[in-house]
Parts: sequence; structure tokens; C-alpha cells
Amino acid sequence: MTGTSEHPDGPAVPPVRRRSLLTSAALAAAAPVPAADPAHADARPTGGPAGADGCGSVARLLAVPEAGRGIGWLRSALQVAVELELATIPPYLCGWWSIRDRRGEAARLIRRVVGDEMYHLGVVCNLLVAVGGRPRIRQAAPHYPGPLPGGVRPGVHVYLSGLTRAFVHDVMMAIEAPEHPLARTTQAHSIGHFYGHLMAAFRRTAPHLSPRGQLSDRIGSDVLRPVRTLDDVERSIEIIKEQGEGTAASPADAFHGDHPAHYYAFAEIYHGRRLRRTAHGWHFTGAAVPFPDARPMARVPAGGRPHPPAPVRRLLAQFDGTYHAVLDALDRAWRGGGPSALGAAVHAMRGMEGPAVQLMETKIPNAPGTYGPQFRPV
Repeated sequence: MTGTSEHPDGPAVPPVRRRSLLTSAALAAAAPVPAADPAHADARPTGGPAGADGCGSVARLLAVPEAGRGIGWLRSALQVAVELELATIPPYLCGWWSIRDRRGEAARLIRRVVGDEMYHLGVVCNLLVAVGGRPRIRQAAPHYPGPLPGGVRPGVHVYLSGLTRAFVHDVMMAIEAPEHPLARTTQAHSIGHFYGHLMAAFRRTAPHLSPRGQLSDRIGSDVLRPVRTLDDVERSIEIIKEQGEGTAASPADAFHGDHPAHYYAFAEIYHGRRLRRTAHGWHFTGAAVPFPDARPMARVPAGGRPHPPAPVRRLLAQFDGTYHAVLDALDRAWRGGGPSALGAAVHAMRGMEGPAVQLMETKIPNAPGTYGPQFRPV
């Protein structure tokens, strides 16, 4: 959960009203995000205990009548939120680690999003602790490739790969796609839609919020703080929604007006231009965002790569051992370990990049591309 002080240029125009802006901006953001290729479908569920309920777990939560969404419902929903936030980090890290020169705009955009997602994970862990629950982070770690946890956006197939335009469009943009105006059915909930119901349940239930066991730290460009009031809860959830989808602000004006929301940041990388408002709506006609030179990490297949050579096996074991240490330390942090356990997670996470890059620079015999980290949770 490492920080970053990078701040891309702010918006070129003032923010505008949500509905009119999102209608034009999302249309500019590319063709609709496609469903995963059935040929690459993977039967293994992504996610831990709640995610193991399969692609109906969020649908089942939202099928509960509003009057029945009490403390138990909040705890279940927040555990799904833990799984969702955790599931985004490994693919984004793979994309970022694969970039050879980190000084470019695309690398800075992805690095900022990684920091935001780590912050979001901290927020939902604090919220779960505040209502008397405990995050199950190690159990929540997903398998790749696979769907998003809880049945959110069931057509999205999340895989691990080096940065390509297809990866930006089919994974990064697909994960962050806004609730509006993209088509959504009752079986295809967006992450923002889910968080909206979560906030409504907090308001209706008005639970006691205990600061005991919550953590404080600087994560990315944000500061994680304990939630003590419903206003704190609302602000935290609104940050998550706006940083990801831009659902309550201009796509070029995220929660504090300093960054584009994640979906539009990834779309800028995909289109190779910054998003700007013109006389005819929002279009990718701004400054160039050159697509970076990236290490050719091939897609990690279900179950990982069979029979890798001994040096690769050692690197994979080193990476997975460090990844397990990160997950274990995060579990301890919200189970009484406090800041020292969170610091241990940060320290361990810094050790993941070295073996990941070495893997990305090792060619796969008799196949295109290079190896890469597999993020095996067990």
C-alpha cells in the first residue's frame, strides 16, 4: 500500500452537470466494453467466501428488501467490497510493472490508480471493522483468470498480462466502467451501483460506528482515517465511486478535481489522447498520451504455466511467498495488529516488484511473450 506524490495535469475545463457530461463522455470513451471471449472462459470463481457464492452473490444481497438490510447485511456487503477492491490490484500492478519507462504519462496514470485502489481497500476494511466485522483478506484473494467477485459485471473476464491496448480496454476499462450511461440490467450491477446501495443501507440502519481497530495511514494520494459518523461513511464511499467511475463529477474532475476518474484515465491510455470538452461534447482530442513500451508478459492461463524451468519456478515461488506475506500482514492489521502489521504489509509489497519484473523479462520457451507473476493466493 505504497504512496505516490504524482499529480497529472488538472482538468482543462470546469466540471459540468453529471448526467449531461456522462452521456457524452462515456460515448466518447470507446465502443461498449465487450464480453469475455467464451473460448477463454474460466470456471474457477474469483474471490473468497462471499465471492464463492458465485455470480449471484451481489444480486442476492440486493434482492434483500431494504427493510432487511441491517448490520448483518452490511457486514456481508462490505466483505464483498473487500473482495472487489482486492481483485483490481493485481491486474493493475501487472500493467504498471510491465512498463519499461515509468516517467511517461500512461505509467503515472496507472500508478495513481493503483494507489487509489489500495486506499479503497483500506476504506472498506475500516468500514467493516466499524460495524463489528473483520475483513477476510487472505480468503478474499482471487484466482486469475476469472470474473469479478460477487457477480459484478459478469461479462468481464479479468486476466493478468503485460500492458496492451486490449488489456487496457477489456480489463482495466471494463472493471471501472461507469454505472451511467452504459447499459445495465438487473443482473449486471456496476461497482458504483453496488456502493450506492451500500451507502443507502448505512443511512437507513444508522449503525454504531466503533473506531476501535480501524487504521490510519497515507495510502497513495489519500489519507486513510477512521470512520466515526455517517458523514464519514458517505464521504468515504463517495470518494471510491468518484475516483473509479466519475459518477458524481466530471470525468476530468475526480473527487478533489486533481485527476480523471479511473475509467477515463484508462480510456486516455487506450485512445492515446487526454479527454477534453469541445463544442460538440467530450472527445479524446487533448494532449498526447503515448502508449508505453511494455514488457511482453503473456496472459497467465488458468492454473498457471505448467512445467516452467527451474529458475522461473524459483521466481514464481519467491513472488507468491511475498504476496502471501502481504495478505497475511493485511489480515493481521485489521485483527488487532494495527499500524505495525500494516507497515509490514507495505514493506513486503515493495519486495514483489523485483521478481515480477525478472519474470516479465524471461521468455517463454516455444511460445510468444514472457512469464509474469501469477498472484496465487494459496
